[in-house]
Order: sequence, then structure tokens, then C-alpha cells
Amino acid sequence: MYEQLALYIDGEFLSGEGRKTQDVINPATREVLGQLPHASQADLDRALQAAERAFQTWKRTSPMERAAILRKVGELSREQAKTIGRNMTLDQGKPLAEAVGEIVSCSEHADWHAEECRRIYGRIVPPRNPDARQMVVREPIGVCVAFTPWNFPYNQAIRKICAALGAGCTIVLKGPEDSPSAVMAIARLFHEAGLPKGCLNIVWGEPAKISDYLIRSPIVRKVSFTGSVPVGKQLAALAGAHMKPVTMELGGHSPVLVFNDADVKRAADMLARFKIRNAGQVCISPTRFYIQEGAYDAFVSAFTEVLSGIKVGNGLDDGVQMGPLAHERRVPVMTQFIEDARKRGGKVVLGGDAPSDKGFFFNPTVITDVPDDSMLMTEEPFGPVAPIVRFKDTDEVLKRANSLPFGLSSYVFTESLKTATKVSNALEVGMVNINHFGSALAETPFGGVKDSGIGSEGGQETFDGYLVTKFITHV
Repeated sequence: MYEQLALYIDGEFLSGEGRKTQDVINPATREVLGQLPHASQADLDRALQAAERAFQTWKRTSPMERAAILRKVGELSREQAKTIGRNMTLDQGKPLAEAVGEIVSCSEHADWHAEECRRIYGRIVPPRNPDARQMVVREPIGVCVAFTPWNFPYNQAIRKICAALGAGCTIVLKGPEDSPSAVMAIARLFHEAGLPKGCLNIVWGEPAKISDYLIRSPIVRKVSFTGSVPVGKQLAALAGAHMKPVTMELGGHSPVLVFNDADVKRAADMLARFKIRNAGQVCISPTRFYIQEGAYDAFVSAFTEVLSGIKVGNGLDDGVQMGPLAHERRVPVMTQFIEDARKRGGKVVLGGDAPSDKGFFFNPTVITDVPDDSMLMTEEPFGPVAPIVRFKDTDEVLKRANSLPFGLSSYVFTESLKTATKVSNALEVGMVNINHFGSALAETPFGGVKDSGIGSEGGQETFDGYLVTKFITHV
């Protein structure tokens, strides 16, 4: 059974009766899975009021109580991972193993926030006046609103929810209308875990209208968004106009630097499999492949060989390694990237087409000899398309890697400690992975610089955006 879709407001699941609804589509089959209700203005007002009322109590709860609920959600996530993952495959498209893996790994985010919320410490500042006492305390900022994307629906939502609730805030979250089942499951798990009414509220609807209404509300004190750079800038500008702090995890265009001294075959195998994760619809997906001249031919050969053996299909079918794109509109966008590369002299050495008209599929694609000013090298493809180009020396590739306004993640393969140190210091990104993929763990900060965002999620930085600092002095 596909997840029962509803709004979740003030501890109640509200169905679509009397509300506008939209179809939720399986991207592998085009089948209609269910009807998602949109929130009315009255629903939004009720969610905001519930969050405001609940905050007055929740902010004073013991960190031990908050931790117990978060730990329970982690337990329930593991127990129900297969069911939640199957529904995610149905509406988002990623292979079942990836979907279940997302749920299981996200249980660690609940566990991590459960432990860290017990360690939100203040400090004593030695006074100049010996009769004075000076202290700094950290307090929850208030009612938060969050907007989460369709590519990792469980992961992105639970990060924001756990951070807000762990800090003592309450939250209204608008999830992705295209892949809503995972966010519905999160609401259900927190409900089962005993979260007090109003602390978590889930709404759906037209993104522009919902975000505008929620951010403008005087009840809201904090905004968190994961999504595209253009939309993120719009929401940040609106929040800034009302002096509301933001956490923004926006798009990237991750450079890959493979040096001559790298283990080329290992790098090619790892990168090829990471590239097709979620059909390339990953904000930290490797998307610009810079290969040093001495390693270039071997890398292209090994990388292409791995991708040529990837099984594409319905994520519920056995052996499928890559599912469809999540939206029908993404298929012609992939074609547009490839046509632009061809016009500019790029050579398609693998893929370049859609394998089926049944769902929203696109084959893993490799393009070489792409100029740096092409669409593929300047705009995030967000799909299974990999442009591969040559470079000569370290200074040259760093200049090219840093040439874009994006700065989310990066990948470096080298056996030289000197090169690894120089490159990790020079890359203008929020995350640098050297010879492996080590980002997005519960205990590590996740975030970008430049146009790729503001703030971090995860690690000891995870609560920074949900707390305010208060200085208290008395004699």
C-alpha cells in the first residue's frame, strides 16, 4: 500500500476532502499513485498558530525529553525502512536499495541530534567587576519554516526537523509535492514517537504561494531551504526583508580532479557508480570531470566501461542500478545539454538518449572534449550526464574548478600529500573529498559557499541556525 497522503497539522492528519488535490506520479510507469491535498490559507494559519502555541511549551522541555523522542524516531526509521523505501521508489524513482539505504542512514541523523541536543551549552565570561556575573546562553529561535526537495525527500526533511526540534524550536515544513510519501512517513513516525501536538506540521501546495505566505508571517523566525540557486536567492531575499535568518543548501556543480599519480581505475570505478546514484539527481554529484593528461585516456576508458554495464529500469525490479529521472520535464533538459555540447565540439562516447518512452528514463552518458563555456560545464545538469576534459597542471585546474559561482562539494584523486594539501586549501567549496566519498554523515557539517548556500546542517554546527545567543550580566 502506498503511503496515505495528508496534511499534518496540530497533531492531526487531514485528508483531501474539500481541498484542492494533485496527482502523484510514478516516474517509472507514469501511473497515478495517489492524490496529494493542498493546504488552504486557513490550513497554513492553523499550522502557524499550532507551531507558535506549541513552542511556548516545547522550548522549556528537558533536552532529555527531546532526545528520547528523536531516538524513538531513529528506531522506527530502521524498523520501517523497507516499507518507507518502497514508497519512495514508487514516487521518486530511485532503486529500492538506494531508497531503503536513505531511510536507514537517516536514522543516524535522528540519533545524532538526540545526543547533541543534550550538549547545547552556554558559557561563563570572567567579569571585569568582581561582583558581577556574566553568562552566555543559547536559546531556541522560535517557529521555523522549512522547504525540502524531491531528490532526497526523507534525508533532507529529517535533517531540518531533527535540528529544529532538538534545539527546542517548532516547525512548519513544506515537502516536495512530486515525492511526498517519505515526508508523510516522517510525520507518522514522530506522531507514533509521542511528539506533542503542533511541534511538527506538514503542508503541501503551490511552492511559490506557500513559501511567500509562510516567510512573511510574523510568527516565523527562521527559514531553511534546500533546492535550486535561483529559488534560494528569492527566498533568502524575502527572509532578509523581514530580518529572518536563513539556512540555504543550494545547487552545486562539483568539480572532480584526477591527477596523473592517482589510482585511475579505482577512481573511475568509484566516480562512475557515484555519478549514477539517484540518476545523477544529487546536489553533490560529480559533474565536472577534470582529468590530468597522463591519466585521461585510461580514465575515460575505465569510466565508460563501468557506465556501459549499468542496468537502467524500474527501481523495484531486480538488479536495477539506476532508475528514471524524477520528472518528465528533465528528459528534454538532458537532451538540451547534449545538443549544446555537440554543437561546441563535444563527443558523445556513451549514451546520449532516452531508452524508453514508458517512464522518464535517460541513459548514462559520457561526453568528452567539452569546452569550458558549454552548458554542461557551467550549469548543473542534475542528471546522469558526465563531461570529461583534460588539464595540464594544478594551478590551471584550480582556476577552472573555481571559475563558477557554485561551491558545494568537490572530489580529488591523488597519491601526493603535497597535491592533496594544496588543492584542499585552494578549492572554493564547502566540502572536499580526497580519494573517497565522505560527506553527508550525521556527524559532519554539510553545506556550501558562494552561490551554493549559507550555513551547514549536521555535525556540531547543526544547531547553529536554530539558536540565538543571549548575554546576561548581573551584580
